[in-house]
Amino acid sequence: MIMSSTKSGIQTGKKTNKRLRDTLVLLALFGLVLAGLIGMAAATGWDETRAQLAQVSGMQFLVLLGLSLVNYLFRGLRWHVFSRRLGINVNLLQSLRHFLGGFAMTVTPGRVGELVRMRWLRRETGWSFERTAPLMLADRASDLAAMGALLALTLVFSTTGITGGAPVAILALTGAIIVTRPKILSALASFGYRITGKFARLFVRIRRAATSLSAFSTLWVMVLTLLLGAVGWVAEGYAFHLLLLWMGIDIGLAKAVAIFIFSALAGGLTGAPGGVGGAEAAMVALLSLEGVPLEVSLPATAIIRITTLWFAIGIGLVAFPIAEKLSLRE
Repeated sequence: MIMSSTKSGIQTGKKTNKRLRDTLVLLALFGLVLAGLIGMAAATGWDETRAQLAQVSGMQFLVLLGLSLVNYLFRGLRWHVFSRRLGINVNLLQSLRHFLGGFAMTVTPGRVGELVRMRWLRRETGWSFERTAPLMLADRASDLAAMGALLALTLVFSTTGITGGAPVAILALTGAIIVTRPKILSALASFGYRITGKFARLFVRIRRAATSLSAFSTLWVMVLTLLLGAVGWVAEGYAFHLLLLWMGIDIGLAKAVAIFIFSALAGGLTGAPGGVGGAEAAMVALLSLEGVPLEVSLPATAIIRITTLWFAIGIGLVAFPIAEKLSLRE
């Protein structure tokens, strides 16, 4: 009895330390981005930057948050479709709770912390990580497919295009195809093990997950989930377009959406938590190439990242303890 209590206390302590560490990482990342943006804003002139920030009213800020919420809800609905398709017996509220709660772990490198959703599913349904892993793969792949397709489409309708946009779109779509094709993913896992000769357990799990991906390969599932993801990302891209208009800049809807999605993908490729640093740098650089002055591009970048990435993390921090607590009751 004493040993059980001791183990329970140690586990609770480890969880508390992990949450504290994640919170400190979050604050450190936010501080670094804020410091960088402040430094660049200072170099371009505080008066101009403050003047641009003042052009966005409180109501407009709420509109931006509302459009981001559309993104999260549509992608949460997609998560539910994938869950049910895999055969997991969960309701929509459970799926949304898991999906939104996972945003709290966006601060982890490569967003691997979002695998906490698998833990909640295991507690509530009894499904092991190996059985639910395809859900995470399908969700990531669907995001890549939606963002890659939107980037390609917006580049077609954009008058000037984006340097490097086509390769990034192709890379995103290729990644989505590989992850959702069971035979390709299984073959890559086998090849990876033959090359390294290590991590046998990991590659076996990947191969097992690959066999379960066939549940998502039907046409109607792929089309539906692609549309849900596309609507979500278009909502945030449209928010970026509105923000630029409110700040006196009109580069066109297609170009605004293309820059937003390209920056998000570029940030993701860096592997940094939430794409912090890479996404902001790409966004400022691309806006500058469009002739947008730094006193506009800097505050625009700061605002859109606060109302998208940091808003998502904020929602996650609220939903995380709720999801954790309810998962223990099931």
